[in-house]
Amino acid sequence: MGPDVCVELLGLFLCIAAGVCTLTTTLLPQWVSLSTDLLPTESYQTGLWETCVAQDMGGTECRAYDSLLGLPLDIKLARILMCTAVSISILSVLVAIPGLTLVKCCNSRRGQRLKKAMRIFGGTLSILSGLLCLVPVSYTAHITLSKFWDDTLPDIMPRGEFGDALFCGWAASFLHIVAGTLLASSHLCYEDEFDGKTSTAAEMQALDDMSRGRREYV
Repeated sequence: MGPDVCVELLGLFLCIAAGVCTLTTTLLPQWVSLSTDLLPTESYQTGLWETCVAQDMGGTECRAYDSLLGLPLDIKLARILMCTAVSISILSVLVAIPGLTLVKCCNSRRGQRLKKAMRIFGGTLSILSGLLCLVPVSYTAHITLSKFWDDTLPDIMPRGEFGDALFCGWAASFLHIVAGTLLASSHLCYEDEFDGKTSTAAEMQALDDMSRGRREYV
């Protein structure tokens, strides 16, 4: 197994792991955690699809949002971007798999070029998915920080903190970008066997011409 195959498999594995993390981030309700001194035994968790109330005793009650039109603009945009990121992540895996070297198909010279293009395209889709996931996660973190350090809010108002979904989203974005880079650049350590045969044949032809020229000179 050559280095090109290892790079491709590592990129595909990271791409699948990133897709799972992206889907988990989209579904988790722990985007922002809210707590207040008035109710120290309870904490509120808000996500893209529902809000939850977690108690120290271990009970958690969740409720979906009543109306789509009544949601804040940032949640609407986050839904769109995260769903798009999940879709593109799945598409990147489906595109990259047929382009792997271990997949024994399209062994002609033209087929090898097609597989190379599929790996590059799959890697590009993975990077795009990572960027789409990074935008809503980072923007939510920015809003949470701004409200946390806002001195105009009274102390009794609940202060938001980063939820588990934000960290999972950052990990998904990082894995997507790394996986896409590996897939898109795997062709750099890949030696085309047809190019190798062509160069070898050209070298042998040149040697034959040189030896023939020497014999004619003698």
